[in-house]
Amino acid sequence: MKLFDEIPQARPATPLLDAVETPSALRTLSVAQLRQLADELRAYLLYSVGCTGGHFGAGLGVVELTVALHHALETPHDRLVWDVGHQAYPHKILTGRREAMHSMRQYGGLSAFPKRAESEFDTFGVGHSSTSISAALGMALGARTAGEKRRACAVIGDGALTAGMAFEALAHAGHVKANLLVVLNDNEMSISENVGGMASYLARILASKPYTQMRANGKKVLSHLPGALEFAKRTEEHMKGFISPATLFEEMGFNYIGPIDGHDLPALVQTLHNMRDLEGPQFLHVVTRKGKGFIPAEQDPIGYHAITKLEKAPLDVAREAPAVTDAPIAKPQKYCSVFGNWLCDAAAADPRIIGVTPAMREGSDLVRFSKEYPERYYDVAIAEQHAVTVAAGMACEGMKPVVAIYSTFLQRGYDQLIHDVAVQKLDVTFAIDRAGLVGEDGPTHHGSLDLSFLRCVPELVLMAPADEAECRGMLSAALAYPGPAAVRYPRGTGPGVATGHDLEPLPIGRGEYRRRIVGNPDVRVAIVAIGSMNMPVTEVAEALNATHFNLRSIKPLDREALLDIAEGHDLVVTVEENAIAGGAGTGVAELYLNAGLAQPMLLLGLSDSFVEHGKPAELLRDCGLDAAGIRASIEARLAR
Repeated sequence: MKLFDEIPQARPATPLLDAVETPSALRTLSVAQLRQLADELRAYLLYSVGCTGGHFGAGLGVVELTVALHHALETPHDRLVWDVGHQAYPHKILTGRREAMHSMRQYGGLSAFPKRAESEFDTFGVGHSSTSISAALGMALGARTAGEKRRACAVIGDGALTAGMAFEALAHAGHVKANLLVVLNDNEMSISENVGGMASYLARILASKPYTQMRANGKKVLSHLPGALEFAKRTEEHMKGFISPATLFEEMGFNYIGPIDGHDLPALVQTLHNMRDLEGPQFLHVVTRKGKGFIPAEQDPIGYHAITKLEKAPLDVAREAPAVTDAPIAKPQKYCSVFGNWLCDAAAADPRIIGVTPAMREGSDLVRFSKEYPERYYDVAIAEQHAVTVAAGMACEGMKPVVAIYSTFLQRGYDQLIHDVAVQKLDVTFAIDRAGLVGEDGPTHHGSLDLSFLRCVPELVLMAPADEAECRGMLSAALAYPGPAAVRYPRGTGPGVATGHDLEPLPIGRGEYRRRIVGNPDVRVAIVAIGSMNMPVTEVAEALNATHFNLRSIKPLDREALLDIAEGHDLVVTVEENAIAGGAGTGVAELYLNAGLAQPMLLLGLSDSFVEHGKPAELLRDCGLDAAGIRASIEARLAR
């Protein structure tokens, strides 16, 4: 295997990879050629991700596995399902999208995740974890029902396997005895020491046809001898127990093979060829190393999980030199950092505070809290449902749990939020990060629905800050509220409003006039902005000489202020970075209707469609939620 210590700045020479347009060409190659292909694939992956940024370490760790899977399976006829999709970049390169990799995560370009509309080789759209086994099992059962001969394979990481949904699928697969191959991509470092040449050799033996045939024939013979079959099973388990941790998956009905070295390409190819036609549920345990082949990533797999693009990396197109400016560089704070610092300060003041995250310590900026308060920090792994309910249990004991969770992942814990927290009025604070359009990760990661699905939950307080200082004040307000409360804030930085260090809560249910003109007959429009939309609305309100009201609290609403606004304006416009359907604007409209007012309104937000990937500014522009789009919508309404 060729090792790299830096990311190529120029497109590497990849003659063999260039000849492989689809996996069918790959299947004609010898093992020696496959090794060369893997080296070239890794070099091209480094170059292309360096150009675009994106998920990095996971793809490097499955280069050999990807080559072997496409060699053993007749893709796309056989169904190959990648879990999450962080590791699917090599798959995209091998399935006809090599020259489009420079558009990865760019506006109008390739998706960062497998996507059915993008390629027939992407059999299932993913983005959230732990869904692959269920999807592949469904495909296997569908093919069986239709009488079609095709294989189904799910590739799932050891992190994703921590989710309950994965085990639900494993249990079902064992029950229905589907012809399903599950490949466990295990990059947990502690497993590596258990893997070596002997284990790989024995794994190949266990997967071989002679061994399988011998096993089946032996069962037939022994079945006629009372007690002999049970004795043989125990003996076999004892034998396999010396060489593999098989028991759990065997008990669930799978034929377990492994662990084998996921970077030993010949072993992978041979094992997968041996396993692909075995009947019933099959489980292949593969040990890989995240970032394999790129030395800095091997040494820092967390830091190299994803990277930003290299600014000096050429894309075979001319680049303009950055403009030189004397303007001072502003340093607005990331919202996740506002949360992380607030949580540490709040924990210092209240020993009942506990931080809970479903595997998002770095993303939610909980690193400092985890080090300063390790006894009050719980990373529950990729288990959003459990994160919510375990927090509910903590609240039952008088603690004040704070669940740090991305908006898109809270969708997975929705039933728990309703049933286990809200119904019981438990004191749980939700810090909801990545609300709104998140950018390059696309529709599976946009937090575009939370206002809609949270606003209808009884007993829940819901707030959205316009800046960093409000975020801190709202988090304190949510914490002080003796029941379930949520603060949703966007990805990235705020406008640069200093937060201070106090823990003073903002009042719940109170908004803020940011621009108010009374007694002027020319002022016809009031714009009610929610959260991040206060920034563009500031410009629009100035241009249209409109009133600007920062809603702050989505639930409860500031009834007094909203009725006052209706009385003094011909048109009330609500603007939110959330689905219009069921969102904050809908809540304002409900308030007016229930008050008996026939208030003319214009609701601006995300329309009834999923928003693709791209830079946030590009997406907001397309959705009409930048300043120009908001102004144009209001002027069009006034012109009717």
